[in-house]
Amino acid sequence: MCRVVVTGVGAVTPAGNNVPDTWDAVLSGRSGIGRITHFDASELQTQIAAEVKDFTPEPYLSSKEARRMDPIVHYAASAAGQAIEDAGLDDWPALDRSRVAVLIGASIGGMKTMVDSHSELLAKGPRSISPFFIPSILASMPGAVVALKYKFTGPNFCVTAACATGNHSIGEGTTMIRRGGADVAICGGAEACIVALSIGGFDAMRALSSENDDPARACRPFDKTRGGFVMGEGAGVLVLESLEHAQRRAAPIYAEVVGYGATADAYHIAAPDPDGAGAFAAMRLGIESAGVAPDQIDYINAHGTGTPLNDSIETQAIKRVLGDAAYRTPVSSTKPITGHMLGAAGAVEAIVTLMAMRDGVLPPTINLTTPDPECDLDYVPLVPRTADVHVTMSNSFGFGGHNATILLKRFEP
Repeated sequence: MCRVVVTGVGAVTPAGNNVPDTWDAVLSGRSGIGRITHFDASELQTQIAAEVKDFTPEPYLSSKEARRMDPIVHYAASAAGQAIEDAGLDDWPALDRSRVAVLIGASIGGMKTMVDSHSELLAKGPRSISPFFIPSILASMPGAVVALKYKFTGPNFCVTAACATGNHSIGEGTTMIRRGGADVAICGGAEACIVALSIGGFDAMRALSSENDDPARACRPFDKTRGGFVMGEGAGVLVLESLEHAQRRAAPIYAEVVGYGATADAYHIAAPDPDGAGAFAAMRLGIESAGVAPDQIDYINAHGTGTPLNDSIETQAIKRVLGDAAYRTPVSSTKPITGHMLGAAGAVEAIVTLMAMRDGVLPPTINLTTPDPECDLDYVPLVPRTADVHVTMSNSFGFGGHNATILLKRFEP
Protein backbone atom coordinates (compact mmCIF):
# COMPACT_ATOMS: atom_id res chain seq x y z
CA MET A 1 0.00 0.00 0.00
CA CYS A 2 1.47 3.35 -1.03
CA ARG A 3 2.10 6.15 1.41
CA VAL A 4 0.18 9.42 1.07
CA VAL A 5 1.68 12.80 1.90
CA VAL A 6 0.51 16.41 2.05
CA THR A 7 2.43 18.68 -0.32
CA GLY A 8 0.32 21.86 -0.44
CA VAL A 9 -2.21 23.78 1.65
CA GLY A 10 -4.53 26.73 1.08
CA ALA A 11 -7.22 28.43 3.11
CA VAL A 12 -9.71 31.26 3.19
CA THR A 13 -11.02 31.75 6.72
CA PRO A 14 -12.57 34.39 8.96
CA ALA A 15 -9.13 34.71 10.55
CA GLY A 16 -7.21 35.29 7.30
CA ASN A 17 -7.45 34.82 3.57
CA ASN A 18 -4.48 32.46 3.39
CA VAL A 19 -2.72 29.93 5.58
CA PRO A 20 0.02 32.21 7.04
CA ASP A 21 -2.50 34.85 8.15
CA THR A 22 -4.86 32.24 9.59
CA TRP A 23 -2.05 30.52 11.48
CA ASP A 24 -0.85 33.87 12.83
CA ALA A 25 -4.37 34.61 14.10
CA VAL A 26 -4.54 31.20 15.77
CA LEU A 27 -1.26 31.72 17.60
CA SER A 28 -2.16 35.31 18.48
CA GLY A 29 -5.58 34.34 19.82
CA ARG A 30 -7.19 36.78 17.41
CA SER A 31 -10.80 35.76 16.87
CA GLY A 32 -12.51 36.21 13.50
CA ILE A 33 -15.94 36.32 15.11
CA GLY A 34 -17.89 39.59 15.03
CA ARG A 35 -21.26 41.18 14.34
CA ILE A 36 -22.87 40.00 11.13
CA THR A 37 -22.36 42.39 8.22
CA HIS A 38 -23.43 40.18 5.29
CA PHE A 39 -27.09 41.03 5.95
CA ASP A 40 -29.30 42.83 8.46
CA ALA A 41 -29.43 40.44 11.41
CA SER A 42 -31.21 42.79 13.79
CA GLU A 43 -34.36 40.66 13.93
CA LEU A 44 -32.54 37.43 14.63
CA GLN A 45 -31.68 36.05 18.04
CA THR A 46 -28.09 35.41 16.90
CA GLN A 47 -26.43 38.46 15.36
CA ILE A 48 -22.82 37.24 15.31
CA ALA A 49 -20.81 35.01 13.00
CA ALA A 50 -17.29 34.44 11.73
CA GLU A 51 -17.32 36.11 8.31
CA VAL A 52 -14.58 36.12 5.69
CA LYS A 53 -13.29 39.70 5.42
CA ASP A 54 -11.56 41.87 2.80
CA PHE A 55 -11.65 39.01 0.33
CA THR A 56 -11.51 39.02 -3.44
CA PRO A 57 -11.60 35.84 -5.55
CA GLU A 58 -9.06 37.25 -7.97
CA PRO A 59 -6.60 36.10 -9.23
CA TYR A 60 -8.15 32.64 -9.01
CA LEU A 61 -11.39 33.69 -10.68
CA SER A 62 -11.98 36.53 -13.10
CA SER A 63 -14.56 39.17 -12.20
CA LYS A 64 -16.87 37.74 -14.89
CA GLU A 65 -16.57 34.21 -13.49
CA ALA A 66 -17.06 35.44 -9.94
CA ARG A 67 -20.30 37.26 -10.80
CA ARG A 68 -21.80 34.00 -12.04
CA MET A 69 -20.84 31.96 -8.97
CA ASP A 70 -21.78 31.69 -5.33
CA PRO A 71 -19.28 32.77 -2.64
CA ILE A 72 -18.72 29.09 -1.78
CA VAL A 73 -17.02 28.72 -5.17
CA HIS A 74 -15.02 31.91 -4.62
CA TYR A 75 -13.62 30.56 -1.36
CA ALA A 76 -12.92 27.07 -2.70
CA ALA A 77 -11.23 28.28 -5.87
CA SER A 78 -8.95 30.58 -3.88
CA ALA A 79 -8.03 27.96 -1.28
CA ALA A 80 -7.41 25.35 -3.99
CA GLY A 81 -5.32 27.78 -6.04
CA GLN A 82 -3.18 28.56 -3.00
CA ALA A 83 -2.70 24.86 -2.26
CA ILE A 84 -1.79 23.99 -5.84
CA GLU A 85 0.74 26.84 -5.97
CA ASP A 86 2.12 25.87 -2.56
CA ALA A 87 2.68 22.34 -3.83
CA GLY A 88 4.28 23.58 -7.05
CA LEU A 89 1.90 21.26 -8.82
CA ASP A 90 0.72 23.36 -11.74
CA ASP A 91 4.27 24.25 -12.76
CA TRP A 92 5.32 20.64 -13.14
CA PRO A 93 5.24 19.89 -16.88
CA ALA A 94 5.12 16.11 -16.44
CA LEU A 95 1.84 16.20 -14.47
CA ASP A 96 -0.71 13.66 -15.75
CA ARG A 97 -3.93 15.61 -15.20
CA SER A 98 -6.02 12.50 -15.76
CA ARG A 99 -4.49 11.16 -12.54
CA VAL A 100 -5.48 14.18 -10.43
CA ALA A 101 -8.69 13.78 -8.41
CA VAL A 102 -10.68 16.66 -6.92
CA LEU A 103 -12.71 16.01 -3.77
CA ILE A 104 -13.89 19.34 -2.37
CA GLY A 105 -16.97 18.88 -0.23
CA ALA A 106 -19.65 21.12 1.24
CA SER A 107 -22.22 20.69 3.94
CA ILE A 108 -24.91 22.88 2.38
CA GLY A 109 -23.81 24.42 -0.93
CA GLY A 110 -24.62 27.76 -2.56
CA MET A 111 -26.95 29.08 0.12
CA LYS A 112 -26.63 32.78 -0.66
CA THR A 113 -27.53 32.23 -4.31
CA MET A 114 -30.50 30.11 -3.29
CA VAL A 115 -31.85 32.69 -0.86
CA ASP A 116 -31.24 35.67 -3.15
CA SER A 117 -32.77 33.91 -6.15
CA HIS A 118 -35.86 32.96 -4.20
CA SER A 119 -36.33 36.58 -3.18
CA GLU A 120 -36.00 37.61 -6.85
CA LEU A 121 -38.54 34.97 -7.82
CA LEU A 122 -41.09 36.26 -5.33
CA ALA A 123 -40.51 39.89 -6.31
CA LYS A 124 -40.17 39.62 -10.10
CA GLY A 125 -41.42 36.20 -11.15
CA PRO A 126 -39.76 33.16 -12.73
CA ARG A 127 -38.21 35.07 -15.65
CA SER A 128 -35.87 36.68 -13.13
CA ILE A 129 -34.12 33.36 -12.44
CA SER A 130 -30.54 33.36 -13.70
CA PRO A 131 -29.35 30.56 -16.00
CA PHE A 132 -26.45 30.23 -13.56
CA PHE A 133 -28.77 29.56 -10.60
CA ILE A 134 -28.61 25.75 -10.68
CA PRO A 135 -24.82 25.51 -11.21
CA SER A 136 -24.29 28.03 -8.41
CA ILE A 137 -26.20 26.13 -5.74
CA LEU A 138 -24.77 22.66 -6.34
CA ALA A 139 -22.60 21.41 -3.48
CA SER A 140 -20.36 19.75 -6.06
CA MET A 141 -19.70 22.97 -7.98
CA PRO A 142 -16.60 24.13 -6.02
CA GLY A 143 -14.75 20.99 -7.02
CA ALA A 144 -16.08 21.14 -10.56
CA VAL A 145 -14.78 24.69 -11.01
CA VAL A 146 -11.35 23.77 -9.66
CA ALA A 147 -11.13 20.80 -12.03
CA LEU A 148 -12.25 22.99 -14.93
CA LYS A 149 -9.72 25.72 -14.17
CA TYR A 150 -6.75 23.34 -13.99
CA LYS A 151 -8.03 20.72 -16.48
CA PHE A 152 -7.87 17.95 -13.89
CA THR A 153 -9.77 15.07 -15.50
CA GLY A 154 -9.43 12.45 -12.79
CA PRO A 155 -12.23 11.51 -10.38
CA ASN A 156 -14.25 14.54 -9.27
CA PHE A 157 -17.02 14.35 -6.71
CA CYS A 158 -18.34 16.01 -3.59
CA VAL A 159 -18.30 14.41 -0.18
CA THR A 160 -21.07 15.86 1.96
CA ALA A 161 -21.35 14.78 5.58
CA ALA A 162 -22.39 17.92 7.46
CA CYS A 163 -19.61 19.13 9.75
CA ALA A 164 -17.47 16.03 9.09
CA THR A 165 -17.22 16.81 5.36
CA GLY A 166 -13.67 18.18 5.31
CA ASN A 167 -12.19 15.20 7.15
CA HIS A 168 -14.12 12.74 5.00
CA SER A 169 -12.79 14.45 1.86
CA ILE A 170 -9.21 14.07 3.09
CA GLY A 171 -9.81 10.48 4.18
CA GLU A 172 -11.45 9.47 0.92
CA GLY A 173 -8.77 11.21 -1.12
CA THR A 174 -6.14 9.28 0.81
CA THR A 175 -8.00 6.02 0.21
CA MET A 176 -8.29 6.74 -3.52
CA ILE A 177 -4.56 7.31 -3.88
CA ARG A 178 -3.74 4.21 -1.86
CA ARG A 179 -5.88 1.99 -4.07
CA GLY A 180 -4.29 3.41 -7.22
CA GLY A 181 -7.21 5.51 -8.44
CA ALA A 182 -5.17 8.73 -8.57
CA ASP A 183 -1.65 10.03 -8.03
CA VAL A 184 -2.83 13.36 -6.62
CA ALA A 185 -6.00 14.42 -4.80
CA ILE A 186 -7.09 18.03 -4.25
CA CYS A 187 -9.09 17.59 -1.05
CA GLY A 188 -11.00 19.74 1.40
CA GLY A 189 -14.21 21.58 2.04
CA ALA A 190 -15.94 24.90 1.57
CA GLU A 191 -18.93 26.71 3.05
CA ALA A 192 -20.68 30.05 2.61
CA CYS A 193 -24.00 30.10 4.40
CA ILE A 194 -24.02 33.18 6.61
CA VAL A 195 -27.46 34.23 5.47
CA ALA A 196 -30.62 34.89 7.46
CA LEU A 197 -32.19 31.52 6.59
CA SER A 198 -29.21 29.50 7.82
CA ILE A 199 -28.62 31.53 10.96
CA GLY A 200 -32.33 31.44 11.72
CA GLY A 201 -32.44 27.70 11.14
CA PHE A 202 -29.58 26.94 13.49
CA ASP A 203 -31.14 29.34 15.99
CA ALA A 204 -34.34 27.34 15.82
CA MET A 205 -32.30 24.26 16.75
CA ARG A 206 -30.88 26.18 19.74
CA ALA A 207 -27.39 25.35 18.53
CA LEU A 208 -25.89 28.84 18.21
CA SER A 209 -24.38 31.17 20.75
CA SER A 210 -26.33 34.42 20.91
CA GLU A 211 -23.87 36.40 23.00
CA ASN A 212 -24.10 39.32 20.64
CA ASP A 213 -22.49 41.87 22.95
CA ASP A 214 -19.13 40.11 23.13
CA PRO A 215 -18.61 38.24 19.82
CA ALA A 216 -14.93 37.40 20.33
CA ARG A 217 -15.77 35.48 23.52
CA ALA A 218 -19.00 33.91 22.30
CA CYS A 219 -17.38 30.58 21.37
CA ARG A 220 -15.95 28.86 24.47
CA PRO A 221 -15.22 25.17 23.90
CA PHE A 222 -14.84 23.06 27.05
CA ASP A 223 -15.71 26.04 29.25
CA LYS A 224 -18.39 25.57 31.90
CA THR A 225 -20.22 28.66 30.61
CA ARG A 226 -20.26 27.62 26.94
CA GLY A 227 -23.57 28.22 25.20
CA GLY A 228 -23.36 27.17 21.56
CA PHE A 229 -21.30 27.37 18.42
CA VAL A 230 -20.70 30.36 16.14
CA MET A 231 -21.15 29.86 12.41
CA GLY A 232 -18.18 30.49 10.16
CA GLU A 233 -17.45 30.37 6.42
CA GLY A 234 -14.54 29.88 4.03
CA ALA A 235 -12.57 26.97 2.63
CA GLY A 236 -9.60 24.74 3.29
CA VAL A 237 -7.84 22.62 0.66
CA LEU A 238 -4.92 20.18 0.86
CA VAL A 239 -2.92 18.64 -1.97
CA LEU A 240 -2.36 14.95 -1.29
CA GLU A 241 0.04 12.82 -3.33
CA SER A 242 1.44 9.34 -3.32
CA LEU A 243 4.90 9.51 -1.80
CA GLU A 244 6.41 8.17 -5.02
CA HIS A 245 4.74 10.93 -7.07
CA ALA A 246 5.80 13.65 -4.64
CA GLN A 247 9.40 12.42 -4.56
CA ARG A 248 9.52 12.15 -8.35
CA ARG A 249 8.97 15.88 -8.63
CA ALA A 250 10.92 16.79 -5.46
CA ALA A 251 7.81 18.30 -3.88
CA PRO A 252 7.79 19.82 -0.40
CA ILE A 253 6.18 17.50 2.15
CA TYR A 254 4.31 18.77 5.21
CA ALA A 255 3.38 15.41 6.72
CA GLU A 256 2.02 11.96 5.98
CA VAL A 257 -1.66 11.00 6.23
CA VAL A 258 -1.50 7.74 8.16
CA GLY A 259 -4.99 7.13 9.55
CA TYR A 260 -8.66 7.61 8.76
CA GLY A 261 -11.70 6.49 10.71
CA ALA A 262 -15.32 6.94 9.64
CA THR A 263 -18.45 5.90 11.54
CA ALA A 264 -22.08 6.85 12.13
CA ASP A 265 -23.84 7.37 15.45
CA ALA A 266 -27.14 6.10 14.01
CA TYR A 267 -28.72 7.81 17.00
CA HIS A 268 -30.48 11.10 16.10
CA ILE A 269 -30.76 13.54 13.19
CA ALA A 270 -29.01 16.29 15.14
CA ALA A 271 -27.99 15.31 18.67
CA PRO A 272 -24.78 13.31 19.23
CA ASP A 273 -24.94 9.89 20.83
CA PRO A 274 -24.65 10.64 24.57
CA ASP A 275 -22.38 7.62 24.99
CA GLY A 276 -19.99 8.96 22.36
CA ALA A 277 -19.82 5.49 20.80
CA GLY A 278 -19.57 6.75 17.21
CA ALA A 279 -16.88 9.31 18.04
CA PHE A 280 -14.93 6.69 19.99
CA ALA A 281 -15.18 4.20 17.12
CA ALA A 282 -14.00 6.73 14.53
CA MET A 283 -10.94 7.61 16.63
CA ARG A 284 -10.21 3.94 17.33
CA LEU A 285 -10.41 3.07 13.64
CA GLY A 286 -8.18 6.00 12.76
CA ILE A 287 -5.56 4.97 15.30
CA GLU A 288 -5.67 1.34 14.20
CA SER A 289 -5.34 2.22 10.53
CA ALA A 290 -2.38 4.47 11.36
CA GLY A 291 -0.59 1.63 13.12
CA VAL A 292 0.23 3.75 16.15
CA ALA A 293 -0.42 3.25 19.84
CA PRO A 294 -2.78 5.64 21.65
CA ASP A 295 0.05 6.96 23.80
CA GLN A 296 2.00 7.98 20.68
CA ILE A 297 -0.47 10.75 19.82
CA ASP A 298 1.12 14.10 20.65
CA TYR A 299 -1.82 16.42 19.95
CA ILE A 300 -5.54 16.29 19.16
CA ASN A 301 -7.36 19.04 17.28
CA ALA A 302 -10.83 18.52 18.71
CA HIS A 303 -14.16 19.08 17.02
CA GLY A 304 -14.75 21.30 20.06
CA THR A 305 -17.73 23.37 18.94
CA GLY A 306 -18.59 25.03 22.23
CA THR A 307 -21.97 23.33 22.54
CA PRO A 308 -22.77 21.79 25.94
CA LEU A 309 -23.30 18.25 24.64
CA ASN A 310 -20.59 18.01 22.01
CA ASP A 311 -17.66 19.06 24.16
CA SER A 312 -18.40 16.76 27.08
CA ILE A 313 -19.18 13.79 24.82
CA GLU A 314 -16.00 14.28 22.79
CA THR A 315 -14.01 14.49 26.02
CA GLN A 316 -15.43 11.20 27.25
CA ALA A 317 -14.76 9.54 23.88
CA ILE A 318 -11.13 10.73 23.91
CA LYS A 319 -10.64 9.33 27.40
CA ARG A 320 -12.17 6.03 26.36
CA VAL A 321 -9.97 5.63 23.28
CA LEU A 322 -6.68 6.87 24.79
CA GLY A 323 -7.09 5.46 28.29
CA ASP A 324 -4.60 6.82 30.81
CA ALA A 325 -2.75 8.61 28.01
CA ALA A 326 -5.70 10.97 27.57
CA TYR A 327 -4.60 13.08 30.53
CA ARG A 328 -1.11 13.45 29.05
CA THR A 329 -2.29 14.34 25.54
CA PRO A 330 -2.85 18.02 24.69
CA VAL A 331 -6.20 18.78 23.05
CA SER A 332 -7.43 22.09 21.68
CA SER A 333 -10.18 23.65 19.62
CA THR A 334 -9.52 26.46 17.16
CA LYS A 335 -13.19 27.22 16.49
CA PRO A 336 -13.14 30.33 18.75
CA ILE A 337 -10.77 31.77 16.11
CA THR A 338 -12.44 30.64 12.88
CA GLY A 339 -15.98 29.92 13.98
CA HIS A 340 -17.52 26.61 12.97
CA MET A 341 -16.93 26.48 9.23
CA LEU A 342 -19.24 23.46 8.79
CA GLY A 343 -18.18 21.64 5.62
CA ALA A 344 -14.84 23.45 5.59
CA ALA A 345 -14.05 22.93 9.27
CA GLY A 346 -12.20 19.62 9.07
CA ALA A 347 -9.93 20.73 6.23
CA VAL A 348 -9.01 24.03 7.89
CA GLU A 349 -8.37 22.27 11.19
CA ALA A 350 -6.20 19.68 9.44
CA ILE A 351 -4.15 22.56 8.02
CA VAL A 352 -3.83 24.13 11.48
CA THR A 353 -2.68 20.74 12.77
CA LEU A 354 -0.06 20.56 10.02
CA MET A 355 1.22 24.01 11.01
CA ALA A 356 1.46 22.85 14.63
CA MET A 357 3.59 19.89 13.52
CA ARG A 358 5.75 22.06 11.30
CA ASP A 359 6.43 24.76 13.88
CA GLY A 360 6.31 22.71 17.09
CA VAL A 361 3.62 24.93 18.58
CA LEU A 362 0.23 23.78 19.87
CA PRO A 363 -2.75 26.03 19.09
CA PRO A 364 -4.54 27.34 22.17
CA THR A 365 -8.19 27.03 23.12
CA ILE A 366 -8.91 30.70 23.69
CA ASN A 367 -11.75 31.84 25.97
CA LEU A 368 -11.33 28.80 28.24
CA THR A 369 -11.37 30.56 31.60
CA THR A 370 -13.89 28.54 33.62
CA PRO A 371 -13.07 24.85 33.18
CA ASP A 372 -16.00 22.44 33.10
CA PRO A 373 -15.48 19.55 35.55
CA GLU A 374 -16.84 17.21 32.88
CA CYS A 375 -14.16 18.44 30.48
CA ASP A 376 -11.03 17.60 32.43
CA LEU A 377 -8.33 17.12 29.82
CA ASP A 378 -5.42 19.38 28.87
CA TYR A 379 -7.05 21.81 26.43
CA VAL A 380 -4.02 24.13 26.02
CA PRO A 381 -5.98 27.03 27.53
CA LEU A 382 -5.59 30.61 26.33
CA VAL A 383 -2.02 30.64 24.99
CA PRO A 384 0.06 28.54 22.56
CA ARG A 385 2.50 25.97 23.85
CA THR A 386 5.82 24.76 22.47
CA ALA A 387 5.84 21.01 21.91
CA ASP A 388 7.56 18.30 19.88
CA VAL A 389 4.75 17.02 17.67
CA HIS A 390 5.15 13.79 15.68
CA VAL A 391 1.68 12.20 15.54
CA THR A 392 -1.59 14.14 15.56
CA MET A 393 -5.28 13.41 15.40
CA SER A 394 -8.06 15.70 14.15
CA ASN A 395 -11.75 15.06 14.84
CA SER A 396 -14.89 16.17 13.01
CA PHE A 397 -18.42 15.18 14.00
CA GLY A 398 -21.54 16.32 12.16
CA PHE A 399 -25.30 16.57 12.42
CA GLY A 400 -26.84 13.26 11.43
CA GLY A 401 -24.20 11.36 13.37
CA HIS A 402 -21.37 11.61 10.83
CA ASN A 403 -17.96 11.03 12.43
CA ALA A 404 -14.54 11.33 10.80
CA THR A 405 -11.06 11.23 12.30
CA ILE A 406 -7.77 11.63 10.47
CA LEU A 407 -4.25 11.05 11.74
CA LEU A 408 -1.21 12.93 10.46
CA LYS A 409 2.40 11.98 11.14
CA ARG A 410 5.65 13.85 10.70
CA PHE A 411 7.16 12.67 7.44
CA GLU A 412 10.10 10.30 7.68
CA PRO A 413 11.59 8.98 4.41
